Amino acid sequence: MTNRLAESKSLYLRKHAENPIDWWPWCDEALEAARAHNKPIFLSIGYSSCHWCTVMEGEAFSDLAIAEYMNANFIPIKVDREERPDIDSIYMQALQMMTGQGGWPLNIFLTPDDRVPFYGGTYFPVDPRYGRPGFLQVLQSIRRFYDIEKIKLQTFKDEILANLQQSLVLQASEGLSHDLLERGIETNTGVVSGGSYGPSFPMIPYAELALRGARFEFKSEYDADKAAKERGLDLAKGGIFDHVAGGFHRYTVDATWTVPHFEKMLYDNGQIVEYLANLWSAGIQEPVFKRAIAKTVQWLKREMTSVEGFFYAAQDADNFTEPNAVEPEEGAFYVWSDRELQQILTPSELSEIKEQFTVTAEGNFEGHNVLQRYHCEQLSDTVEAALAKLFEVRYGSNPDALETFPPARNNQEAKTGNWPGRIPPVTDTKMIVAWNSLMISGLARAYSVFSQPVEADLVDQTPENQVNQQDETPIYWELATGAATFILENQWVEGRFHRLNYDGQPSVLAQSEDYALFIKALLDLHQASLLEEPLQVSHPEVRSPVSSSASRLPQTNENFSSPTPDS
Repeated sequence: MTNRLAESKSLYLRKHAENPIDWWPWCDEALEAARAHNKPIFLSIGYSSCHWCTVMEGEAFSDLAIAEYMNANFIPIKVDREERPDIDSIYMQALQMMTGQGGWPLNIFLTPDDRVPFYGGTYFPVDPRYGRPGFLQVLQSIRRFYDIEKIKLQTFKDEILANLQQSLVLQASEGLSHDLLERGIETNTGVVSGGSYGPSFPMIPYAELALRGARFEFKSEYDADKAAKERGLDLAKGGIFDHVAGGFHRYTVDATWTVPHFEKMLYDNGQIVEYLANLWSAGIQEPVFKRAIAKTVQWLKREMTSVEGFFYAAQDADNFTEPNAVEPEEGAFYVWSDRELQQILTPSELSEIKEQFTVTAEGNFEGHNVLQRYHCEQLSDTVEAALAKLFEVRYGSNPDALETFPPARNNQEAKTGNWPGRIPPVTDTKMIVAWNSLMISGLARAYSVFSQPVEADLVDQTPENQVNQQDETPIYWELATGAATFILENQWVEGRFHRLNYDGQPSVLAQSEDYALFIKALLDLHQASLLEEPLQVSHPEVRSPVSSSASRLPQTNENFSSPTPDS
């Protein structure tokens, strides 16, 4: 028996289609039902590749007792934050005001008449644990509070609403000045300077401003060049990067950049590729940066690019280890036990791997090893050959022979597919304009930087390496222009720009980030096209997004209208 989410285009919503909870999508009918029956709204927001969203779907949202109480006392609404970042932004801000922190799944309770939040949290277990109450207990307490404590409820709502409204008011500007610029750069550099005491996120906008601000050489308590370089090394050497097959995970759960949350998000990878290319352009030319970019583009082409040319949104953190497994396991696709490494690699290969990566008998993640590099120099042929063997175990094919790897679009495809290696994580194959734009910008920048002549003393000048330098960059341009062309040709419907595309069907009106980032992507492509001697690429039409984008865009301002709040 499925619920209303079974016919949704969103993979995240469809993952909850078999829950016993009587989920609604965000729609006028759901909001009216809440008002008509005077039931608080339980709003749950997440995304398909979110690990704790997956955990809660299999635990609390699949529990019959919880579902029975939920269905009788609340109107439960599910939202994919990647479809509706506007809704997510409002209620995430409210949650942070209530609790001082946020995250996903974002679970928040709203009054039915005005949709003002009055209680919220993130992950709730079925039974009390991790210092968190059991979810049924939470639901019962919330409903009791809603029914009995009307005065307290109104007071709390008034406070939350006032704080939300205040957050929208911009304070009077002190005026733009050199001092304000310096303070802004100083503040941002401080975010990426020094040690971390908790989870480690890429924080690319902060790192990017530190890198750009370093050239001003004003007095600062931080070394901006050092901070920018260290952030690049943390990313390219850390366990946040998939050293075997390329691509960056979303963040690490520790302060040492070792163990990631294993989902791979397109938006992170686009920003990181652009940042590492900018480091190289600034003269910080560590071999580990170039390898990370090249491997990430290989992953993008192999696993994240559709036949039509756009890029998929994300890959899950979890994957099934056996076709008959009930639940997927976090990170199983990516990690290696010491015993596995001994079986796969020769003694000399394993010895060199242990010299370059964190590999121990006990492991660093649940008895397995997440690979993290010690050094930033170019890897030896022996190490690269060893990593290729690990790739073959994971994918069932040598990396040189595997041009494309088909996505598992849902759990059923993952469990029933004839996979020659490990069962892969599920890939969310929707196209998001803003995220594609970030990747286009990253590819355009990498193409610009690595198509330029390289100083002889910076790289290995063997004939083989010179050939590799020449061969890498054309695919950067082809992938970038292919995605831009798809957006220009498919996302304008009746004069309005659309944010998403599901299987060839545009969906959801574009939001400000889609407009802004796609404009930037087109400008970045144009900038990359101005190379004095651009490399020749195989497809004659790949320059069309740069040369003809202006003619494809609508010419009237009315086409740039925003969706209504409830659309």
